[in-house]
Amino acid sequence: MLKYPFNISESLDWLDGHVNLEKGATVNDVAGVAVVPRRLDPPSLDRMRALLQYLGDPQLDVPFVHITGTNGKGSTARIATALLTASGRSVGTYTSPHLVKLHERLAYNGVAISDDDLAQVLSDVALAEEAAGELCSFFELTTAAAYRWFNDVAVEAAVVEVGMGGNWDATNAGDGAVAVITNIGIDHTEFFGPTRQHVAREKVGIVKPGAIAVIGERDPEIASLLHSLANERGASAVWQLGDQFDVLSNRLALAGRVVTLKTPRARYEDVFLGLHGAHQADNAMLALAAVEAFLDEPLSDECVRQGFAEAVNPGRLEVVGRQPLVVLDGAHNPAGAAVLRAALDETFAACERRVVVIGLLEGRDEVEMVSEICAGAALVVVVAPSSPRAMDPERLATACAVVGVPVQRARTVSDAIAIGKEHAGEADMLLITGSLYLIGEARPLVVSSVRP
Repeated sequence: MLKYPFNISESLDWLDGHVNLEKGATVNDVAGVAVVPRRLDPPSLDRMRALLQYLGDPQLDVPFVHITGTNGKGSTARIATALLTASGRSVGTYTSPHLVKLHERLAYNGVAISDDDLAQVLSDVALAEEAAGELCSFFELTTAAAYRWFNDVAVEAAVVEVGMGGNWDATNAGDGAVAVITNIGIDHTEFFGPTRQHVAREKVGIVKPGAIAVIGERDPEIASLLHSLANERGASAVWQLGDQFDVLSNRLALAGRVVTLKTPRARYEDVFLGLHGAHQADNAMLALAAVEAFLDEPLSDECVRQGFAEAVNPGRLEVVGRQPLVVLDGAHNPAGAAVLRAALDETFAACERRVVVIGLLEGRDEVEMVSEICAGAALVVVVAPSSPRAMDPERLATACAVVGVPVQRARTVSDAIAIGKEHAGEADMLLITGSLYLIGEARPLVVSSVRP
C-alpha cells in the first residue's frame, strides 16, 4: 500500500517505477517485480480508459486540439498554444518528451506545472491506478495526469500532442474537437508497418466522429488517403494544406520568418514568426488553421502577430549561444535531418565552418543521418545519449568515415560539447543534434542567452 499524497520527489520516484517505452527499458514495479514492456501487449486503450474512469473521466470535460504526425507535432502544438493564449483563453498544453524536467510536459498558458501541482496530480493518478488494479505505463500515467490537471484548473482549451502514432496512443482516450495530422513519414515501422500508407492509417485514428481534420501532408497521394480515411471516421470537415488553407509567402527574416497565410476565413499578411527554418511556416499554418477550426472564428490580426512572435520551441533549431553560434536541434529521424540541413543552408549560411556534436538512438540509419546533417562539417564529435537505446558511437564514427568527415569520439555529452567548443571559432557554428535525450542533456550545459 502506497502512502499518499506524494511530495514531488516521491511522485517522480513512483512514476519512474513504471515501464517507460520512451527509454525502451524493462524496470521493476513499485513492489520490485520485473515488468515486461507494454509494446509486447496487443494494442488497446482499455487500461488507459479504466485509469481515467477512476479519475472521473476528466478527458471528457477538456475541449482540445489533438496533434499527430511524423514531424512538426511539437512546433505546431506550441504555436497553437501561443495563438490560443493570445486570444485570451486559458490553455493547457501536453507535449512529449521533455528535455530537462518532466514538468515541461504539462503547461498552463505556456508555464510548466509547479512541483506542488505535479505531486498532487500524480498522487491522484497513483490512487486511480491502485483502484484500477493494473500497472500502467509511464506515458499512460503522465497523460492521465495531464487530463486530470487540465480539468482541475478548468482550462478553456487544451493542446494535446500524441506520443506515438495515433489510434492506440494513450492520448486518444480523449476526443479532440480538432484533429491535426502534420505529415506522414516512415517512422516506427516496427509498430505501424513498412509504408507511409500504413503510418497514415495509424495516425488518422485520432480523428473522431464530428471532429474537424486538419491535414498538413503535401504529397497528393498520401493527402488523398488521409482525406478519405478521415471521412470514413466521421469527420465533420477535412481541411487540407494547399486547398482550404495555405502558405502564400515564406521569407527569411532576422531571428525567424515573415509569412503570409490564408485560412478558410481570413488572410494574414507579412506576419513575423519567431522560429527558424522554412518548414516552420507549414507548422504555423497548421496551428492557425487548427485554432480557427477549434474556435469556429477567424483570429484578429493582432492575435496572430502576437502568437507567432511569442511562440518558442526549445531544442528545435534553437540558438542558445553566440561566438560561436550554438544551435540545438533534435533531428532524430531522416525527415527531420533533411529539414535541418535545408534550414542550416538557408538560415545560417554566413557561418564559416560547422562543428557537429551528434548522438542517436538505435533504429536509425546512421549513414543516412550523418550524410544529411554532417556532410561538409569541419569536425563531427560522436557521443552516446543517456538512454538504454543509445546507438554505439563507434557506428556513428564509421558512418563519418563513409561520408568522409573528420570525427572524434567523446565519453560524455559534456566532453563532446567541450571538444566542439575547442574546435569552433567565433565565426563558426556548433551544432548539437540527434536524439532529444542528447538535446536534453546538452541544453543546460550550453544555454547562455535563451528567450524566456
